Amino acid sequence: MPQLKTPAPLSLELTSPQSVNGKRAAFQSLWLLVRMQHAHDAESGLVRLADLRGEVSDASTLRMVVSRAFRDFKAWNIEVGWGEDTQREPRFLNAERRSQGPFWLPAAEAKRVRMLVGGRAATAAEVASFLGLRARKRRAAEPGAPPPDAVHLQDAAFWKQLVASRQAARQGRLMTPVASVASVVGGNATGLPTSALESIRLAGTLAATDFQRALVTLNEAMLWRRLGDNEQARRRLQALKKQRLAHHVAGNDYLGSMECIVSAWCAYTARDLPLAQSLLSGMAEDAARGLVLRHHPDVRFEWCNLWALVCRSRALGLSADDKPAAAALAEESLQRFGEALAAAFESHSFDAAQHVAANMGMAAWLFDRVGLSDLPALAHDGHADTTRRAVQWIAFSEWLCGHTDGQGRSAWNAIYLMRIARGHCRPDKQPTLAQFRAQKPLDPAAISTLAGPLADAFDATHWPARWVDVAQARLTDHQAGRRRYPGLQHCSLLFEHAWYAAHAGELQAAEQSLGFLREALPQLVPSDRAYFTESWNDTLPAELVLEAKPPRRPGARKKAAHPAR
Repeated sequence: MPQLKTPAPLSLELTSPQSVNGKRAAFQSLWLLVRMQHAHDAESGLVRLADLRGEVSDASTLRMVVSRAFRDFKAWNIEVGWGEDTQREPRFLNAERRSQGPFWLPAAEAKRVRMLVGGRAATAAEVASFLGLRARKRRAAEPGAPPPDAVHLQDAAFWKQLVASRQAARQGRLMTPVASVASVVGGNATGLPTSALESIRLAGTLAATDFQRALVTLNEAMLWRRLGDNEQARRRLQALKKQRLAHHVAGNDYLGSMECIVSAWCAYTARDLPLAQSLLSGMAEDAARGLVLRHHPDVRFEWCNLWALVCRSRALGLSADDKPAAAALAEESLQRFGEALAAAFESHSFDAAQHVAANMGMAAWLFDRVGLSDLPALAHDGHADTTRRAVQWIAFSEWLCGHTDGQGRSAWNAIYLMRIARGHCRPDKQPTLAQFRAQKPLDPAAISTLAGPLADAFDATHWPARWVDVAQARLTDHQAGRRRYPGLQHCSLLFEHAWYAAHAGELQAAEQSLGFLREALPQLVPSDRAYFTESWNDTLPAELVLEAKPPRRPGARKKAAHPAR
């Protein structure tokens, strides 16, 4: 009786350049084979898709990596199985389901694998190092060691600090300087609460799990985005991506969805509208993230609000050249704002609701300005009273701010209303001071009247009788460190203050604000700089323009749109 031929051993060299039986091998394929061998020897025997993320692939390239690996396995003459049943023979498995995993080595095949480092047998520590396995996994297997997701008393301090950071962000204390960090209770040596950025970094020192650490990174990215620092925000997003891919942490789909949304926000802030919309579309079409989008109201609010803002910007940009396309985009924008508002109330987030209410009001007014006032979404009782409706939505936003415990007042609401109040003032370019002062912008009392049943949002403490004082109060908060307004908000407040100070005949105050504005403009993206440059050159009185010389206009440009949050 003839003897069966024993399969030849398979020698895997783990040092670079990696090889199989002396021939160069693709790192990803070799890694998967070593990972399966390690699982066969030390674990359950299964290697799941989550184990591949971070070390050899991300979610978008997993299928390609698996397909390449199985071609290499065939060339190396080794059989690999997939699916939950490790007793099946690989030759009988359905290849169409192979990319779904999990993967495993049959016992006979595992006996053939020899792992080498520099030609000698690899130690267990060297194999773990090659695979990138974390020491925490080994510690978790030790007798008496708590499971990696155990609940610790330290968690309470972490979550408290996370809440402190979010509350500080709601109150506008994004990056307020603090004297020192005394403890983890959210305060400093002066007894005042710390800034949002300081609090989230303190939370980072208390994070005990992979999910908590990733949550800190996500919140840092969101804070830097709100501060207008896209570079820092994108750095934190890169760090978050590495954290998510290196560890299959609880809440990974939520973190991935929010990473995508913050990336889209960075693109929108840079006025890269196609990229922002592409990221949001890709998220909605992804199976896992699309599920989060449908069922997580916070994520749905963020997605709908940003999608609406992108549509709003595109509609305004097309309004002069393609009215039907602009109208369709404007209608979609208002519809998405409505969905965002519903999601905000579904999640009981008045902070989110005030943001989208203000955005909806300003969108209605801007669409009316560019000739899109006949949209079905803007009609009311057969006719449109767009300015009144816009003011009432913004007043509702301000009312929400005032009725949310600890909520700071929104600078955007003041900016939007000051813009609306002077929106009908259209003198010739560079009017004389007399012509400029002859204009009649709506005063705060008139705006309050338009607000109708929501007029109680405008209390005398936060809304003085003159717009110049409304703007000055918010600028004073910024300068004193009580609030920290990001670049676009700060520049908008400075310009509105200059406009209304000039209208009140206070040219020295107007000139001072324009000086600050000139210093702040370089931090803005070109399209936003263009808006302020044109408004400065064309709408302010000639006498003020002569004294406070405006920045030079860009050479070739389209008419700048009103900057939006």
